[in-house]
Amino acid sequence: MHDTLTVLLISDNDADASLIEQALAQGRAGEWHLKRVRRLADGIDHLTSGETAAVLVDLILPDSRGVRTFDALFAVAAQIPILVITDRDNEGIAWQTTQRGAQDHLLKDHLDAYWLPRILRSVIGRKAGEDALFMEKERAQVTLNSIGDAVLSTDIAGNVTYLNIVAERMTGWSRQEATGRPLADVFRIIDGVTRQPAPNPMAQAVRENQTVGLTENCVLIRRDGSESAIEDSAAPIHDRGGKVTGAVIVFHDVSAARAITQEMAHLAQHDFLTDLPNRMLLSDRIASAIALARRHGKRRAVLFLDLDGFKHINDSLGHPVGDLLLQSVAQRLTACVRSSDTVSRQGGDEFVVLLSEIEHAADAARSAEKMVLTLAAPHDVAGKELHISASIGISIYPEDGQDAETLIKCADTAMYHAKDKGRNNYQFFTGDMNIRAVERQYLEASLRRALERREFVLHYQPKIDLETRAITGVEALIRWRHPERGLIPPALFVPLAEDCGLIVPIGQWVLHEACRQAQAWIDAGLPPLPVAVNISAAEFQGRDFVEGVRTTLARTQLDPRYLELELTESVLMQDASTTAASLIALKALGLRLAIDDFGTGYSSLSYLRRFPIDTLKIDQSFVREITAGSHDDTIVGAIISMGKSLKQRVVAEGVETGEQLAFLRRQHCGEGQGFHFSRPVSADDFAALLAARKDAVPQLQAG
Repeated sequence: MHDTLTVLLISDNDADASLIEQALAQGRAGEWHLKRVRRLADGIDHLTSGETAAVLVDLILPDSRGVRTFDALFAVAAQIPILVITDRDNEGIAWQTTQRGAQDHLLKDHLDAYWLPRILRSVIGRKAGEDALFMEKERAQVTLNSIGDAVLSTDIAGNVTYLNIVAERMTGWSRQEATGRPLADVFRIIDGVTRQPAPNPMAQAVRENQTVGLTENCVLIRRDGSESAIEDSAAPIHDRGGKVTGAVIVFHDVSAARAITQEMAHLAQHDFLTDLPNRMLLSDRIASAIALARRHGKRRAVLFLDLDGFKHINDSLGHPVGDLLLQSVAQRLTACVRSSDTVSRQGGDEFVVLLSEIEHAADAARSAEKMVLTLAAPHDVAGKELHISASIGISIYPEDGQDAETLIKCADTAMYHAKDKGRNNYQFFTGDMNIRAVERQYLEASLRRALERREFVLHYQPKIDLETRAITGVEALIRWRHPERGLIPPALFVPLAEDCGLIVPIGQWVLHEACRQAQAWIDAGLPPLPVAVNISAAEFQGRDFVEGVRTTLARTQLDPRYLELELTESVLMQDASTTAASLIALKALGLRLAIDDFGTGYSSLSYLRRFPIDTLKIDQSFVREITAGSHDDTIVGAIISMGKSLKQRVVAEGVETGEQLAFLRRQHCGEGQGFHFSRPVSADDFAALLAARKDAVPQLQAG
């Protein structure tokens, strides 16, 4: 809905009036109301009696002609936008009116439905803006005129002689009450830092016969006890002979400005998200702690902490959730240390902790262990139960460094060693870690070029039916053919790829290559087998993961039933509600889903029932430890029974010995995978294996 705007037309020309009426009628319904009069006098009468949004006036009227027509209108309606209607012969006169206050002039041959409404809207809006700007200037001027500093004067004896209104308000004393009282009664000031009485500026001004400034951090105590920070100066008052007769002080409240300054100083030294000390403040505190430790022969510890898998959470659930998780981590870390210690956020998901009072390195280890356990507990963030772990590196003063920079660098290096050790642990810095840090940097630089240089290759390891020895499927395993180092196993470069953000493009390549190869085997006439692909947390939690799988299947033309995606329990449980929706969408494509390394994560019957899982893969750590009567025997048996009860396939990973195979067969485990059957082989070797058994049930001899 639009308010109807009244346009006053003053014109004796019927043809022009008809064009204008038609032009406005073709606009938005109800936008315009046209009021037409033929004479200037009638127009002036209307302007003084009714609301008008704009005026259209022809300068040639029965009772007035030329510029004086406009002048008469402007005299009574300067606040209303006036548009002059003219033909080309009289355009020069129309230009004169714009110099006298007209908003614009409009040629009669432009009186159409396109131009006229637009010009009217423009001039009305412009006039409204000009009026608003004028009013804003008026308000600003009044405000500035009403602002004043507090003014207080005394006689030569130091008794109050005058206060202005602002001074009355700031001190809490009226002029009548304050006059004649000692300055110290009315103008009570203290040092805001020491809380001690501040020097009397009036006395100093009189004594030194010159203008003096107030003490820094000066605070005025009001009559009711409230406080305000103040600034300004005091000056002596002289009589005609130049003799000092008193003093005057001019001051104003700077509480807000001082608070902002203090806040800015705080922000300069603290992280904006967690309010923890930042790099700058941490360095200062480490330097101070080292200075004290050096004098007293004490130790100090620096812990460098990096969250494992935080980037995946941040990318999949969004930065707001990631920020809340970082705040939760900050709170837990702060709760793990003493008030004399410092927890600092370095940026991203990195934190540094200064332990300022330790006797032995073991004290730092206990603190680190406490942090690892505390952070591993589920975080309730935005209605989601999130799981996060931490890798921590520890450096000790004076053994590992004599300054903040060195200690932080050593702790950082040790943190990467903790990641290499499997994450979710802590490691002390040792000298040889520097060599490994250089090696890590070299590998990371090489890894960033590996995809474009086509240095990755897939090897394939078969899955075997433990009763018939038939090949039931195959798992695609990535290898890196480094041009200088040769074949690099995934255990060395996959964690590095996760840390530096390359795991997603690498994972996308693996999925596409595995599907392409599976279809190539089928096209070559080999028996179709499902190919399994491991999916990282970063891939699965990506917003477009399901669509990416759909696209890959379409491009490679692989039937979805020949693709199996393997995910770990920790990936599935990161956000159970979102996970369930993604798994259902993947199952709708027709592919298979498996839980990899089952038994090492957040095993739960509830999610096994809730998620559409086809296969459980028993982690090789349990299979490797199978011996008669061992605890791992019981676990493996329980997993097999659980899988059967849930009608899921069970695959034992890492089968390497006949003893392990015999146990698994006694437990009626369906399938196995491991060196006992076959090592991972190239695509050509696996194709040859299948081709040799094309017309019979594929069998493998125990290896």
